[in-house]
Amino acid sequence: MKKILAMGNALVDMMTKLPDDDALSVLGLPKGSMQLVDASQSENILNKTKHFPRALVSGGSAANTIRSLAKLGANCGYLGKTSHDELGQFFGKEMKALGIETHLMPSTTSTGLAVALVSPDSERTFATYLGAAAEMTPEEIDIDIFKKYQYLHIEGYLAFNHPLIQKALETASACNMMVSMDMASYNVVEINRDFLLDMIQKHVDVVFANEEEARALTGKSPEIAVHEIAEWCTIAVVKTGAEGSLIKTGGEVIHVPARKTRAIDTTGAGDNYAAGFLYGHAQAWDMMRCGKLGTILASKVIEVTGTTMSEETWQWISLEKKAIEASKS
Repeated sequence: MKKILAMGNALVDMMTKLPDDDALSVLGLPKGSMQLVDASQSENILNKTKHFPRALVSGGSAANTIRSLAKLGANCGYLGKTSHDELGQFFGKEMKALGIETHLMPSTTSTGLAVALVSPDSERTFATYLGAAAEMTPEEIDIDIFKKYQYLHIEGYLAFNHPLIQKALETASACNMMVSMDMASYNVVEINRDFLLDMIQKHVDVVFANEEEARALTGKSPEIAVHEIAEWCTIAVVKTGAEGSLIKTGGEVIHVPARKTRAIDTTGAGDNYAAGFLYGHAQAWDMMRCGKLGTILASKVIEVTGTTMSEETWQWISLEKKAIEASKS
């Protein structure tokens, strides 16, 4: 079985359910965005939202993807940076419990914390303190780790550290790895567009983007953006929410319908879509089946708060996975 390595900001998410969007205005956080904050800002946000229901879960975009890949049965690993503090131990323990090979660089700085503010319509807004995750350096990219894997999945949030993401992508290319990148958030794309475009054209095989991210990258609607992105890489995936997703490769565009579901929290939807898609791709499935499994995972994770689905849900997903694998499309 092909091995998949994910690389990203190792974070713990503080899932916080908002009764309305007033808190976002008070905190100055644009709804649906990911804003980087420092330690004092993070503490202020935690204090001002402490009376809302909340819970800790392992987070980080690439980490969410690799955990779900492990639940699907993939052979995988994770590369990131944490502290030996309570949050760092929580993060590493959850990874290892799933059988994920961890490559966690140590730091004396606190482990990163993402305060995820979930609006009543299920949209989430992140205030992210990167902490130790921001300290990962290009010098810590070890080619011997990369050589163990055939795939690299990397999150767009790392684009704030240009030297790091460039070194990782160059190393992956040197190892002939299949590289996938999730665009992460529209504001991340807007700030780093030129750099991301250069990296995609040089090193990335699969691009995952939602409507807002695709528009930030291309300035076009999803239906047009998928064509443009496909000119820069091998496979372009544009997710369009309730309309499903569009996949283009080899001149062919495939529309994968969405599944009807009751959205509670959209956190991890894109990450789980990537997990299902990459699992199928590593098994040499056709694009429709890859998209179907991605859609199933995305539709189920938004039915819960956070990114942890029940064992009962995973058993159902396993049956669906087997049915897709046995089908022709």
